[in-house]
Amino acid sequence: MAEGLLAGDTALVTGGASGIGRGIAQALAREGARVVLADVDADRGEGVATALRAEGRDATFIACDLAAAGGAERVFGAAAAALGRVSILVHSASPRRFESDTVFGVSDETWDRMVNVNLRAAFVLGREAGRHMRERKIRGRMVIVTSLHAESPRNLPHYSASKAGMTMVMKELARALGPVGIRVNAIAPGAIPGGGFNAAAAGAERITACTALGRLGTPEDVAGAALALLADRFSAYVTGTTVVVDGGLALHNWLLPPAA
Repeated sequence: MAEGLLAGDTALVTGGASGIGRGIAQALAREGARVVLADVDADRGEGVATALRAEGRDATFIACDLAAAGGAERVFGAAAAALGRVSILVHSASPRRFESDTVFGVSDETWDRMVNVNLRAAFVLGREAGRHMRERKIRGRMVIVTSLHAESPRNLPHYSASKAGMTMVMKELARALGPVGIRVNAIAPGAIPGGGFNAAAAGAERITACTALGRLGTPEDVAGAALALLADRFSAYVTGTTVVVDGGLALHNWLLPPAA
């Protein structure tokens, strides 16, 4: 097998059972990284890892619940034990959101779960990975998956607020870890069906009409950007930034009808 962009790397990918996380985990494994996928959905996660192994890739699945107390610490420890060293962290896990979870509809329990999985886990995983990489003198890389709604309200306050916080966590980690050669960036996807985003419920036709490229995105679209950020060949001097992968959705003026 030819060596890929990430030959010799070892990666932990949260949310690896479906959607964007799965797409990124598959891309990293196919580019030569040894990958641990972590997710609350054990059946799907093990299925992704098994399929990758059938391709001759090095993939392992770890079941985890990042909403639970100590969940992020435990999953990083388990990944480090399985891999021996972790040189790449991708935090893509996020609970499914529902259009009914508005300002007046979201429950305290739903708020807490979203913030714990998205924001708290982003910080804890980044902190643990940073310590691990710094102590072992690994020039590591991290990607945190945020959202367009880190900067634009979505009428899903728990989701938008947690994603906005994740953007600042990424910047704080990048500033703290840059001096030891560890790069930290974010990806802000647009409308990518699968995982936590239900395209039908959100109005796929309406969103497509508002997207410059005229289609919804795919996990593979996001995985390509993640590979570019994680590969020193392309992004050795990139840290503390957010790459938007949205097909031009953010270009739309929501006060006006779509351009003809």
